[in-house]
Amino acid sequence: MKFSENWLRQHVPTAATREQLAATLTAIGLEVEEVTALGAALDGVVVARIVSAEKHPEADRLQVCQVDTGAGMVQIVCGAPNARAGLVAPLATVGATLPGGIAIKAAKLRGVESFGMLCSAKELGVDADASGLLELPANVVVGAPLAEFLGLPDANIEIKLTPNRADCFSVRGIAFDVAAATGSAVTALDIAAVPAASEATMQVELDAGADVPRYCGRVIEGVDATAPSPVWMAERLRRSGVRPVSLLVDVTQYVMLDIGQPMHAFDRDTLTGPVGVRHARAGEVTKLLNGQDVTLDEQFLAITDGRGDAQRVVALGGIMGGFDSRVTDATRNVFLEAAHFAPAAIIGRGRKLGLHTDAGHRFERGVDPELPRIAIEYATRLILDIAGGRPGPVIEAALPEHLPQPQPVALRRARLARVLGLTVPDAEVERILQALGLTVERSDDGWHVTPPSRRFDIAIEEDLIEEVARIHGYDAIPTTLPGGASRLVAPSETRVDTATVRRQLAARDYLEAVNYAFVDAAWLELWQAGEGAVPLANPLSAELGVMRTMLLPGLVAALGRNASRQQDRVRLFELGNVFKHNPGASPIETQRVAAAVCGAAHAEQWGVSARPVGFHDLRGDLDSLAAASGARLDYRPSAQVWAHPGRSADIYRVDGGREQRLGWIGQLHPRLQRALDLKLVNDGDVIAFELDLGPLVERAIPKAGAQSKYPSVRRDRAFIVADSVPWAAIQATVHAAAGPSLRELVLFDRYQGKGVETGFKSLAMGLILQDESRTLTDRDVDTVVAEVTAAVEKEHGAKLRA
Repeated sequence: MKFSENWLRQHVPTAATREQLAATLTAIGLEVEEVTALGAALDGVVVARIVSAEKHPEADRLQVCQVDTGAGMVQIVCGAPNARAGLVAPLATVGATLPGGIAIKAAKLRGVESFGMLCSAKELGVDADASGLLELPANVVVGAPLAEFLGLPDANIEIKLTPNRADCFSVRGIAFDVAAATGSAVTALDIAAVPAASEATMQVELDAGADVPRYCGRVIEGVDATAPSPVWMAERLRRSGVRPVSLLVDVTQYVMLDIGQPMHAFDRDTLTGPVGVRHARAGEVTKLLNGQDVTLDEQFLAITDGRGDAQRVVALGGIMGGFDSRVTDATRNVFLEAAHFAPAAIIGRGRKLGLHTDAGHRFERGVDPELPRIAIEYATRLILDIAGGRPGPVIEAALPEHLPQPQPVALRRARLARVLGLTVPDAEVERILQALGLTVERSDDGWHVTPPSRRFDIAIEEDLIEEVARIHGYDAIPTTLPGGASRLVAPSETRVDTATVRRQLAARDYLEAVNYAFVDAAWLELWQAGEGAVPLANPLSAELGVMRTMLLPGLVAALGRNASRQQDRVRLFELGNVFKHNPGASPIETQRVAAAVCGAAHAEQWGVSARPVGFHDLRGDLDSLAAASGARLDYRPSAQVWAHPGRSADIYRVDGGREQRLGWIGQLHPRLQRALDLKLVNDGDVIAFELDLGPLVERAIPKAGAQSKYPSVRRDRAFIVADSVPWAAIQATVHAAAGPSLRELVLFDRYQGKGVETGFKSLAMGLILQDESRTLTDRDVDTVVAEVTAAVEKEHGAKLRA
């Protein structure tokens, strides 16, 4: 929320300086993000009128202007494209110093003397517009100080609001907090009802139930829509970050910023009536003010015109007006509307269409249901004063049973003292609450407090305690340490902790990535992983609409962003939860670990030949991670749709006769990689894995064991087996046949070529045997080796290689 300091002070007179005001706002929870001083050094800048403007004899883009300063004529050489005879603009006279330290002196420009400078808004430090001279109204007094005319000096103050403080999306809403914090009082809101001067009306029909329980409107005839917005209004809008457009639009924006009620102005002559409010029908199409054609569904609220087959949607309720019924300079009759939309009916609707509007932002968080009629009267008075016209009566359609009603909240004196840790005097509590606009009644043990209709955030006792605390001052609350003994939770020995997992992967040259848990549904569809995705009721944006079912879509996207920025070797991992829809219950959350790599297998160096990273590099990293828990992994052919056929595997944990699928490892399918538009160096491949973390890090309780004092014995054997037989299968067979005396099994050679039949491979392994109680004899060793040989030959059709 951005606003003018002077505008705020009009609502709440206070002696606080600008610095004190900013500090106070931050202290009471309205965090000030930026304060920009405006017009602090405009002495010597006056309102002037260009009497004549002739082309400079030596420069095509310069004009020689004769300028009336109110105290005489001066010659100014000016290069602004909008400099012209009759224009009223700011003039910095000789001797003035502009913001930024620009000193104005008499000078010669291409041989022509110039005595001052005609200024743009940017040069004056009042706006960012540098496209031309700041144009002032023609009826302003020439020679008047510009600062006085523009209401300067002033400042833009921008605050960051939490979602619960919707009442502070207006200058007047902020004023109540400032008044309470500074001991001031908010000026009375003097908006008298404007009597009707004509019988012009527009029938209103409410058909949206509790979603729109109040709708007010008024017809004003004979308006001069071409009348310029007054400078004071245009400047306040500009200093609030809103660009002035036209009088009728500016009035609705001004009222919204001042008191907090979004409004809309229709061209009455484009409406046939009656005006209706209902839920949209699926497939209805309308064109919005921004020129965008949108297709609606039943979740949207539609403002309609007409009946039956002739009925059409003329605005999107609570979000944006329609294009065909907009006001223009040709508008003579206006229909003003102001309504109360329930927050639940507006939340997420704009984002669904890729829109973010000031009205939608406010209605999503809650707008005072009592404001619509006040806003209509306020806007009517402004329009009549500036553009004339004849107002009709205010029309109001309401469903009182659906309008939110403030409920009294009990605040106990003892509870307040217990939560804050100090006693706030009763008089101070009452002053704070009343200054905030709350109605306070004393009770035996405290107070009964009724919040105003604009305060949607006050519903329970703790809300009132928060109000007292932030206005009384958080720095006045004593700091105390909690008493009592703390309970320390020892980590479980039956699983490897996540910190160890992170350290292990970091030691293997990976960097940790943290991605959003909510992703674009289109990503999951590319991976064919959208089944069971949990949709968000109120997503941050249309592109982040579902909870992720996998870690890899986000992780691979992060890898792609790094690779597109000239990172030719990327190694990322992530630990996080994935989510699956669970009908009738909360979504199922599963913690997983994933990694994705591309580029070279090793960082650039002279000691190792450069080669691209491959499947076995990533498998080695995963095996080292599994070793931390003692898990034995089995890799089996995978049929995942995102996997490259023949270059990927499903991962199983095989322990003690049980097996459990953990996840997947391998190369992404080239088709998916193209669809993701990954721009990798040399069109490389992406190798990745994703596993359920829980089963991977389970381990038996560590036990200390004695080291055998007897020597180990090694026997090497080489088998010729079919190329289709995986090493993991042979490894399992050897472990089962060798029994407890097998301490280690090493695969030290794999050969295909001369001497080995096509379609077969030679695998050479070393069996390291050892006993804890005695030295193994040759007979013991030969027996084990014979049993291993027989088992491998029987189960895998292997032959012992000579």
